[in-house]
Amino acid sequence: MRLFIFQRAQSVDEAVKAQGAFLAGGTSLVDLMKIEVLNPDKVIDITRIGLDKIQEEASGLRIGALATNTDVAEHPLVKQKLPALSEALLSGASPQLRNVATVGGNLLQRTRCAYYRDLGTRCNKREPGSGCDAIDGWTRMHAILGGSEQCIAAHPSDMCVALAALEAVVRVRSATGSDRDLPIAELHLLPGDHPEREFALQSAELITSVFVPATPLAAKSRYIKVRDRQAYAFALASCAAAVEIDGGVVKAARFALGGVGTKPWRVPQAEAMLTGQRADKAAFAKAAARALEGAQPRKHNAFKVELAKRAVVRALSLAAGVAT
Repeated sequence: MRLFIFQRAQSVDEAVKAQGAFLAGGTSLVDLMKIEVLNPDKVIDITRIGLDKIQEEASGLRIGALATNTDVAEHPLVKQKLPALSEALLSGASPQLRNVATVGGNLLQRTRCAYYRDLGTRCNKREPGSGCDAIDGWTRMHAILGGSEQCIAAHPSDMCVALAALEAVVRVRSATGSDRDLPIAELHLLPGDHPEREFALQSAELITSVFVPATPLAAKSRYIKVRDRQAYAFALASCAAAVEIDGGVVKAARFALGGVGTKPWRVPQAEAMLTGQRADKAAFAKAAARALEGAQPRKHNAFKVELAKRAVVRALSLAAGVAT
């Protein structure tokens, strides 16, 4: 058994000054500590520092980092103004896990790559410079977009895919007590040559909330997830889409992919293709093809290219109210 310091913070500022691994729901951190993938010297319990409110602001919703996935998914304003976010959260894990897992923890969720979680294999994310056994291994659940020769682990979160499509902004508190806002597109890093660097956070920074704009576009958003079984399974491919229609023509569109990228995958050029086009499956299929350009499938996950395209078309169709 490994020894570590356990400290219970009473405020946000106390938490960030404590300099340790933050513990909220524990559905990811505790699992990884049990199998010794993560071995923090200090664990900071942040469950008593507030940050669990879901509040309406002038142009959107601010969601506290300690709000549970269930509380967010079932919140009336989230269902009304951000339906894709509710659908994404309800598609993840199980009711028991959603009842304790938090928004902040979900944002910083670690990959479920089997090689990352197996100490008997090589993993650059777990041990930089050791190599990646996934590259020539079993890759069915791995990424086909955004990978590198160092890592092809897929990003696991459903919630983050919806937040990417909805252009959420993450607020973080530093150890100096200052706050900064970070667009969610910048929160998760591509693996490149340093897959151990997963997030654009500085040492001891703590996510305190997420702001999601409540626009007419967001109100029409939907989330589609394709997986091996209906519950308690990670996405093979998923898509969060939001479409604003005027007279049968696309006024604006946003969509992001999950299950296929090393981070939530959004291609603005593919979205721009839809503006001014008839809202139909033909236009959606062209945008989907553009979004999957550059995909680098491997032996066991080549099927994800077509699967992801179909997920995009279906999500856009549902968001636009086009018959599927």
